[in-house]
Amino acid sequence: MSTPLLRDISGLSRGFSPPQVLVGGAPGRGARTARPGPAAAPTARPGGTGAAWAAPGPGWETGLMSDSTTGSPTAPVVLDVWCDLSCPDCRTALDDIRALRERYGDRLDIRLRHFPLEKNKHSYVSAQAAEEAVEQGRGREYAEELLARVDELRERGAPVLLETARDLGLDAEEIDTALIDGRHTLIVDADQAEGKALGVSGTPTYVVGGQRLDGGQSQDGLRARIEEIADRLLASGEH
Repeated sequence: MSTPLLRDISGLSRGFSPPQVLVGGAPGRGARTARPGPAAAPTARPGGTGAAWAAPGPGWETGLMSDSTTGSPTAPVVLDVWCDLSCPDCRTALDDIRALRERYGDRLDIRLRHFPLEKNKHSYVSAQAAEEAVEQGRGREYAEELLARVDELRERGAPVLLETARDLGLDAEEIDTALIDGRHTLIVDADQAEGKALGVSGTPTYVVGGQRLDGGQSQDGLRARIEEIADRLLASGEH
């Protein structure tokens, strides 16, 4: 079993705009703006760049936390997962994500962050489609279903995005329109820019407790390392 790549990045987010505190908490992120009409210009996610995967249940989700919760012993530990929705390794990572969610429940706030890789030609549109699914209230389910169909997505591209939306009962026409007008590009770009500033170069990459764990080459031992960091933060209350 190979040792996961580990980097201390606890100071790298300082001074980066938009700011994102990664050690155990997050700056306050307000409610998302109402879904703009087809002609609307792209807007950045208010209050930060963490993707709002609001659907409850196991898997990806977002805890909307104010600054006052940061450092609280009762606040959840934040785990950011930098992901390309057309990446087979990210599909594999779902097993670890679900296991972590099962173990920690609401003590661990798992947030999916967009990091579309240039080598995957459908990754950027997939991230935008997922953001529109968030607006329609099914972001987590949509992201997981895309990852489950990643081979098909890599082969056929955009039609799979719309078919997946229809299968989940989403407004596929609105997703198509969102891809045309680019209303979610700033959200995706902001996530990717922050990831690059923190040294993310492949997917999946995990950030927890100011530590970056790179899973792009090997995911062996990653979940155990995440659990080690999360357990320490929860025990100390320093998150």
